[in-house]
Amino acid sequence: MAILVTGGLGYIGSHTVVELLHNGFEVVIVDDLSNSEKFILHNIEEITGKRPVFYPFDLKRKELLAQVFDAHKIDGCINFAAFKAVGESQEKPVDYYENNLFSLINILQEFKSRNISNFIFSSSCTVYGQADVMPIDENTPLKLPESVYGKTKQMGEEILADFAKAYRRKISLLRYFNPIGAHPSALLGELPVGIPNNLVPYVTQTAAGIREKLSIWGNDYDTHDGTAVRDYIYVVDLAKAHVAALKKLMGHPEGETIIDIYNLGTGKGSSVLEVVEAFEAANNVKVPYQICNRREGDIVVAYANADKAAQELGWKSETTLEEALRTVWEWQKYLASRN
Repeated sequence: MAILVTGGLGYIGSHTVVELLHNGFEVVIVDDLSNSEKFILHNIEEITGKRPVFYPFDLKRKELLAQVFDAHKIDGCINFAAFKAVGESQEKPVDYYENNLFSLINILQEFKSRNISNFIFSSSCTVYGQADVMPIDENTPLKLPESVYGKTKQMGEEILADFAKAYRRKISLLRYFNPIGAHPSALLGELPVGIPNNLVPYVTQTAAGIREKLSIWGNDYDTHDGTAVRDYIYVVDLAKAHVAALKKLMGHPEGETIIDIYNLGTGKGSSVLEVVEAFEAANNVKVPYQICNRREGDIVVAYANADKAAQELGWKSETTLEEALRTVWEWQKYLASRN
């Protein structure tokens, strides 16, 4: 079966492509390389022994997308294609709405006209905002996200739910918490463009001397050590959840309306300082940091209840924070060896 993976050379996308290939799926990647690099395709082949079909174009190019569907019998899609920097989304809201939503709609137009089902959407825990109760489960009320990025994820979910109901299709909305880590081969990992927006790549680059010091935004939150708490999930565990969700969708007959929603996290919150200390302990390196004022709009605490994914998908996160942080240091050393 051929699965279209949009953004398939990106961070989570590339790891998911590897897991799909390990599970016998054919993979067709569309990626405009705006947040990824071509060498990742070679590395996927090195890991799996298989080279996915790759198309380098922007999904807003409807005519090119139609040609992909003409050339391949697509049985489903996992959609990772999106701009994803929270801060940048506030500065460039129109770009984010255009890129993240128009690309999604263009794929769904092809699904509608060609009667294809089985669609998995890369969503985010940002749809919950600052939840009132921890841990966050799938019944936690959604709040209007603080960022334009988060709003595009919430809108994407609504578009897909309407699509599934109107055309009797099967969709799965996967709400990630905080993906971290790299492939154990050290051939795949996060490739931030410019200054990293996420904590772990910033920690890694600081340890490597690329950044002078890590800025910790606030140590006066109502948490056990004053720093913000998040649920950090290993990216390979996360990738495996996509395969499990896809297999579940494909197990349902065509013509059914299926709207699956799953939180993907570890169920455990870790503070910023705990992540820094765990990274230092796992890799025997020091990470210089400074405490700064809080950033406006930052959530204090967010961690998942992932019991539903365990019960319905037979999936759970299996990798410890320390194990995941060891892989990112190996990835950083691999990147240094390429330069």
